[in-house]
Amino acid sequence: MAHYHQDDIPVIDVSRRFAWIVFALTFGLLISDYMSRQVLNAVFPLLKAEWQLSDTQLGSLSGIVALMVGLLTVPLSILADRWGRVKSLTLMALLWSFATLLCGLSDNFGQMFAARFFVGIGEAAYGSVGIALVLSVFPPSLRATLASAFMAGGMFGSVLGMALGGVIAAQLGWRWAFVGMALFGLVLAAIYPFVVCAKRVAPQAQAIRQQRPSLRGLINNRSVLSAYVGSGLQLFVAATLMAWMPSFMNRYYGMGTDQAGLIAGLFVLLMGVGTVLCGMLSDRLCRERAQHKITLAIAYCLLCCLLFSVGFRLQPGMMQLLLLGFGMFLVAGTNGPAGAMVANLTHTAIHGTAFATLTLANNFFGMAPGPFVTGILADWLGLSQALALIPLMSLIAAGVFFYAKRHYQRDAASVRELYNKEVDSSSDSVVSV
Repeated sequence: MAHYHQDDIPVIDVSRRFAWIVFALTFGLLISDYMSRQVLNAVFPLLKAEWQLSDTQLGSLSGIVALMVGLLTVPLSILADRWGRVKSLTLMALLWSFATLLCGLSDNFGQMFAARFFVGIGEAAYGSVGIALVLSVFPPSLRATLASAFMAGGMFGSVLGMALGGVIAAQLGWRWAFVGMALFGLVLAAIYPFVVCAKRVAPQAQAIRQQRPSLRGLINNRSVLSAYVGSGLQLFVAATLMAWMPSFMNRYYGMGTDQAGLIAGLFVLLMGVGTVLCGMLSDRLCRERAQHKITLAIAYCLLCCLLFSVGFRLQPGMMQLLLLGFGMFLVAGTNGPAGAMVANLTHTAIHGTAFATLTLANNFFGMAPGPFVTGILADWLGLSQALALIPLMSLIAAGVFFYAKRHYQRDAASVRELYNKEVDSSSDSVVSV
């Protein structure tokens, strides 16, 4: 049975133990998702040398995955909400894992591009459907923490994908790097539906789905629109750094593929840890004043812009690495506040689609164009100069979040009023389920 927590928001009633099992396995598949996505970055230098690729082509191999995620996340998330989240998540994992295996079998740029295309299709709705499933079994007071922790799975997966991928590629060749990532995903996908039993989630979720607000609730206030756009613009910077950090270490620090992958993986690990801690800080400091989470998001953006703009203009050395490390710690800190904003400003019954819309914005404004645009700039200016320009996008993101802050209280009040009206009108039917 669905029951209600703060702000009259329905949450699926399951045991705490089962809720954390759902989180752990869904989080594990998210790690697999990003291992399959980011292992490519670790082998950029090898592909560039073997196939004589330009930086623009390398950027397109990374960007096509994010582009497909952006294009398909909303329609596939809607289908997943209707067909069943557990079954959908399992099918997605199987698809991206098989496509990653095909990457390892590719003989040229065209074949690799096609395989990466299918990786993108498989990963398209996983983040939005996965976080919606996780949030449905936890209380709203943990939203920023859970959203940031879940999204940090992408960073941890990127760490493993780049670090392990670089080591495997150096020892066995780049093809085996893709094979290793694919096998990990296939094993988890086989386990997932048997442990996260759909029968324990679907009946309770049906009670929540009986409330069917208009999808206009996804975009009908200025604050939630700003959350989508601001999050995407900040991830323009984060995605660029995840994609190009191994190449930066290879070109400017003279590291081999394995060492460059490990060092870049440590930077992305900092990003993941920072994402979780920034989300926890948001929940702890802003329990009473949710709009203060937006203030923290603005601060994260401004500090990132300063640290990266200065850091990439320094000569290679310890001072540059320190500044880049501090910047990586903060660069994805907006994930938690942005996720909490989307959850607070949209109806629970459309949270899957709401997070799909957030994923769409993250990919269209950030993860798809970031690595590709940087590749174009790198061909013109050099990689270091291109990376020094990218943090300017954080200034724009800060401005968008500032706009959201001005309208947040009014928009949040209107959403709470909608909740109260619908709870009054549908409480009898929810109780009877």
